[in-house]
Amino acid sequence: MLKLKNIEKDQYDKFVNTHKTKSHFLQSLSWGEFSKSKKNLTPYYLGLVNEEDKLVGATLLLEKKLPLNYSYFYAPRGFVIDFKKKELVREMTKQVINYIKDKKAIFLKIDPDIIKTQFNYLNEEIVNNDWEDIFNTLKEVGFKHQGFTKNFETMQPRYTFRIDLTQSLEDIESHFSKTTKQRIAKSKKLDTEVVIGNKNDIHEFYHLMTLTESRKDFISYNEDYYETLYEIFNGNELSKATLFLGKVHINKTIKALEKNLKEINDQISILPIDNLSKSAKAKLQELTKQKDKILSDIEKYKDYKKEYGNDLTLSAHMIIEYGNKAWVLYAGNHNILSETYVNYNTYYEHLKYCKDKGIEIYDQFGTIGDLSENNPRLGLHEFKKKFGGNYVEFLGEWDYVTKPFMYFVFTKLVPIYRNLVRKKSKKELEHEIRKS
Repeated sequence: MLKLKNIEKDQYDKFVNTHKTKSHFLQSLSWGEFSKSKKNLTPYYLGLVNEEDKLVGATLLLEKKLPLNYSYFYAPRGFVIDFKKKELVREMTKQVINYIKDKKAIFLKIDPDIIKTQFNYLNEEIVNNDWEDIFNTLKEVGFKHQGFTKNFETMQPRYTFRIDLTQSLEDIESHFSKTTKQRIAKSKKLDTEVVIGNKNDIHEFYHLMTLTESRKDFISYNEDYYETLYEIFNGNELSKATLFLGKVHINKTIKALEKNLKEINDQISILPIDNLSKSAKAKLQELTKQKDKILSDIEKYKDYKKEYGNDLTLSAHMIIEYGNKAWVLYAGNHNILSETYVNYNTYYEHLKYCKDKGIEIYDQFGTIGDLSENNPRLGLHEFKKKFGGNYVEFLGEWDYVTKPFMYFVFTKLVPIYRNLVRKKSKKELEHEIRKS
């Protein structure tokens, strides 16, 4: 007979961290403690044990308090169990629902990272024959599917790109797009640098996140949010947050350009200027064009140095490691010197870092399913796609409703009321602006 109970945090985290199929940082002890600290959620660390008191499943439940002493619960990325085992899914669901009913819960939300569809870098489908059985099992045990959403409507992304790091680095690089390879090579040729930062670099990371927010139309968090995340994940031996900083040192870049300029001048000097063949004339024309571009770039970098100084951090990415996976959780980029392609080089360096550490799956954490040309997130999708990962679609969100009327009020009526309040506030603000 199986029993659900609160378990020690260390025991919980070890089980989740080493689970073969469901290890995920969103089910980690660190994420639970972070959610408690910065998201005003109450974490519960639950284990499903057999008669020998051996763990056969676990879950992090995050409780959100609501008015009138109600609440709802969220198990990010689903229970930590083998979802192919129907009876285990049934028993885990039953006992978790009984657990949250005692806490006046309206519903439980899960979004298991079960892959529905997957396509490789050649757009060839990697068939998963298990998802339909799991889908039907979740329906049978009482969950209601919230639909196959296409953008970022859900608690966590329903689409992502994942790179299999068990391949050789040569194979991984061979899946990069041609432009990605060229841009990484150019960034290295300009002598850009990628370094691992520390807590003191959070301020610069936050600055780049705010710049990205203003360009990309998304909401970032305050500086303390990122600092707390970094501290909590690095305060636990089973999880890790790493900052990667992509830098340009303008003096070094100018020297690299001057070296390239010398090579071009050397090539020009050996051409028989007085007696050029048709092909030699074409070559001279191309070399002269390259020379003029480099001279222009040198002057531009000198101007940048006067304005910004010699050392510039252009990219800052936060990588989360947990179990056999790593996630590119946050990435902030400056809006200058994009032609140095530091962002590409930063991605490349932390991908190599993860592979060298023995990480097996590198998750770019979020993209879209709606690939229409007018989707404002399409650029983000195309950028991540260039690194050759598998394009992955998960099953989506599921709600188990325990109080139907209050669920209707909370999920249908409250959003309508909030939207009306926002519209009223906006109109009042516009009226005040016109009056002034």
